[in-house]
Amino acid sequence: MSENSLRLVTVDRTGPGRFTATNARGGTVEFGTANGGGTEFTPVELLLAAIGGCTAADVDVATTRHAEPDGFTVTVTGNKVSDDLGNRMTDLAVTFAVTFPEGEAGDRARAILPRAVTVSHDRLCTVSRTVETGTPVTATIKDV
Repeated sequence: MSENSLRLVTVDRTGPGRFTATNARGGTVEFGTANGGGTEFTPVELLLAAIGGCTAADVDVATTRHAEPDGFTVTVTGNKVSDDLGNRMTDLAVTFAVTFPEGEAGDRARAILPRAVTVSHDRLCTVSRTVETGTPVTATIKDV
């Protein structure tokens, strides 16, 4: 592994059912639990957003080389289940709704859209590739 391969996020509890994640660059995102009562994203919704955001970024780079989209929405859905395997998400699905302007540039962007979505899904999107290939997660308790 190269030195720049490490990614790091810390999560701090800010109140009952509320948390703030901070990345190494100082960016933050607040989230909570459904029991927290707020409108913040839940951790599961953040997972869906991460999948959608990752593949959206890939597709955006590929298509906007040709034309700026008129509309660009990615919807990610899944079912939260609890069974013998524990709590988890199933039936994850990513749907793109992308439109481009009329004309030659828009035609080129429309033509490469299916390939861009496929390449993102099959090779580029780190988040969905990690979910699909299944990466072990370890949990430890630090002495404080």
